[in-house]
Formats: sequence, structure tokens, C-alpha cells
Amino acid sequence: MGFVKEFKQFAFKGNVLDLAVGVIIGAAFSAIVKSFVDDIITPLLLNPALEKAHVKNIAELSWNGVKYGSFLSAVISFFIVALVLFLLITAINKLNRKPEPVPVVPAGPTEDQKLLAEIRDLLKSKSSL
Repeated sequence: MGFVKEFKQFAFKGNVLDLAVGVIIGAAFSAIVKSFVDDIITPLLLNPALEKAHVKNIAELSWNGVKYGSFLSAVISFFIVALVLFLLITAINKLNRKPEPVPVVPAGPTEDQKLLAEIRDLLKSKSSL
């Protein structure tokens, strides 16, 4: 019974559930980035280079029998994901940044404290005579 309870506590902690949601969203985002690279970036930016290499698809790009087109596509996808995550984390950090605390200037003595200080000073001067 202790194992089941321990596993339940582990599996349903907030951090584990947050991680699971992050992985699922990351997988969906990965599909979006792959489509962005394959359907937008490649045709717009890489087509001139691909046409010079006589290749229609980036995955077919090869040199001396080594197909590096898929790797190049994965590298582009990685940089896009890294850029988006950097921008997202930067924005979140700006939102979560707490304003610097304003230094609290100690208030001057109150009237009662001033009066007590005067009495103390008078008593000290009388006792020294």
C-alpha cells in the first residue's frame, strides 16, 4: 500500500502534471514548426539554393551520397524553436519582474519622542552639575 500511495503522490504533483502538459504542447508546437520550415521557409528562402542543386525537396539534398537535407531542416527547426522559447521566456520574465523596492526613509521622531529627548537632555545636564 505504501508504494501505491507514494506513486500517487509523485504522479499527481503539480510539477509532474505541468511537465506532461509542456511535453504535449511541445509536440504540437514541433509539428507547427516543422510545417513552417517545410511549407514556408524552404519554398521562400531555400528554393533558389535547392534549384541550383537540382533538388525539389530539402530532404533529398545530398552530397557524395550523404543526405544532409533532413539534418539541415532539423537544424532550422531547432533554431526557430529556440528563438520562440527565448522570446517567450524573455516576455514572461519581464511580466514577472518585480519592481525594485523603494528604500523606506525612516520617519523623523514624533513630537512625543522629541519632548522625551529634551527631558532626557535636561536631566543629564542637571545630573552633571
